[in-house]
Amino acid sequence: MLRSSITGRLRLSVASVSASLISKKQSSFYFDQTLLGFLHNSPLPFVSRSITLRNSGPVLCSPSLRFDHTMANQSEPKSVHDFTVKDARGNDVDLSIYKGKVLVIVNVASQCGLTNSNYTELTQLYHKYKDQGLEILAFPCNQFGSQEPGTNEEILEFACTRFKAEYPIFDKVDVNGNNAAPLYKFLKSSKGGTFGDGIKWNFSKFLVDKDGNVVDRYAPTTSPLSMEKDVKKLLGIA
Repeated sequence: MLRSSITGRLRLSVASVSASLISKKQSSFYFDQTLLGFLHNSPLPFVSRSITLRNSGPVLCSPSLRFDHTMANQSEPKSVHDFTVKDARGNDVDLSIYKGKVLVIVNVASQCGLTNSNYTELTQLYHKYKDQGLEILAFPCNQFGSQEPGTNEEILEFACTRFKAEYPIFDKVDVNGNNAAPLYKFLKSSKGGTFGDGIKWNFSKFLVDKDGNVVDRYAPTTSPLSMEKDVKKLLGIA
């Protein structure tokens, strides 16, 4: 009788929450989160239910869903070293391999007016300080003027043949928008730009210290060699 009474009250409460949220025309995400919060505090250990809003798919459909704080306790990334990315050949690269290195992270493009100067100076900067602990991580991106249309293989050949790039070039990514790479979401949230967090153009640069902390951000028009003083400071070079 007690379980029947609890179940009855839960159904009434779920219906009340659903009606309230639908009448306010809240998003399915807000509906989902509110309902999850309510069910988490309910006396029933398991919930098996599918709830559907008009003109949408199920927002909650989890047979035997246990609320044990597992999702809530997933840790947020605290440094660049917490991310895994894809290299140009599709292999996973755990960025923790760069612990103890100073990083310059840059979104590159092959057909931009800034391509020649930036690739040339990035190569010069890398050759000068790679033995002291500098790494450059290049991420091709086609979001700005469609100036990086090639395949990963074509991008690699371009950078390595024309500019003798010896630093790693990764899989092509988005740096802005809903599909932005998680690494770039983290970079932007760590160091906002002058006119908002979004990446403004090709060859925006982030400087990362040996512990994976984002310490500075540079505009696309900032030449890589002008970053030399900041790089040397993080490397501990007088």
